[in-house]
Amino acid sequence: MSYNPAKKIYDLKQFGEFGGVNPSVTDSSTFTFLKGETMEETFLGHMEGCFLYSRHWNPSNKYLADALAALENTESAWVTASGMAAITCALLQVCKSGDHIVTSVTTYGGTFAFLKNWLPRYNIDVTFVDITNLEQVKAAMQPNTKVIYTESVTNPLLQVSDIPELAKMAHEHGAKLMVDNTFTPMIMTPALLGADIVVYSMTKFINGKNDCVAGAICASEEFIGELSNVNDGTAMLLGPVLDSLRSSSILKNLHTLHLRMKQHSRNAQFLAENVSEAGLKLIYPGLKNHPQHELHKKLMNDEFGFGGLLALDLKTHKKANRFMRKMQDAGVGYLAVSLGYFKTLFSCSGHSTSSEVPLEIQKQMGLSDGLVRFSVGLDDNMEEILEKIKGCL
Repeated sequence: MSYNPAKKIYDLKQFGEFGGVNPSVTDSSTFTFLKGETMEETFLGHMEGCFLYSRHWNPSNKYLADALAALENTESAWVTASGMAAITCALLQVCKSGDHIVTSVTTYGGTFAFLKNWLPRYNIDVTFVDITNLEQVKAAMQPNTKVIYTESVTNPLLQVSDIPELAKMAHEHGAKLMVDNTFTPMIMTPALLGADIVVYSMTKFINGKNDCVAGAICASEEFIGELSNVNDGTAMLLGPVLDSLRSSSILKNLHTLHLRMKQHSRNAQFLAENVSEAGLKLIYPGLKNHPQHELHKKLMNDEFGFGGLLALDLKTHKKANRFMRKMQDAGVGYLAVSLGYFKTLFSCSGHSTSSEVPLEIQKQMGLSDGLVRFSVGLDDNMEEILEKIKGCL
């Protein structure tokens, strides 16, 4: 694809109330009205351009939401206090008791736990599938299916979802396709590929500093309006509001995202190509031996690469832990969860970010006990980093 999300953000004109190049930070939880009638109309959702209360909307969050909508080529967006808040609010806005969700079994552990353990309490049924097996997805669809949920590139096995085909399947059944694009901002634009709702943990690549927790929901004006409705909007009533100061900080960081994603991808591609020569099992969509390499090429925006995540199979948890300790001591990066940071971060997925997934399901989905997930950093000395990793191996 030739879509350039960076240009969409840069074309967006945003000014502070007093002409600052950065929008002013909203330091108010509530807002004044000149007339009682205007307040009443705002409560009813009939008044555009007025702010009521920061749990609903405030200028800082609106600036960031508009930028994210431009990034994702959606009509609107909503920002939340965490990625999980974005995922849970979006799903609960679509689904009610008696509904059904089809989802990738390979997904972030927190998402898996919400789908597997929490939603059934409210009579929302969930079927887990191999999202790369479209026949399996099709067979799982039911008359009451409201959502197909997946990640653009799944966590931690880095499978690539066929978003156009999944969207077609969802729409044929009157359902929505919801895509978590946390691993591939700029790289993929799910809304252009047919997704109805795009969610993010902005904690990761979008913010890029690991100094805050935040999330986002990008969708149509209608859906965001429903989500933020004061009477029955899930995000409004559950209240996962993002702090204004953090919104302002993330908005500034968003303007370097295109540069950072290119560097993350270049560095990950370099490591993947060179480490795989050692004969170890390495998963990276940018390698030609990846099962969905050609699909990723078809879906990706040109020039942003294949992403900053790769996975290396050390077979056992014990070997993975020893390897990660050596890498941290050697200065490769940090033994830590999360991703999208300046420095390389690594963790053993089955015993950290996917630990909510039962061991028998981990085995069924092909998650090795010794799989180490790398979030490759922005280093400018990758030859040196490569030598350090080889020394640790």
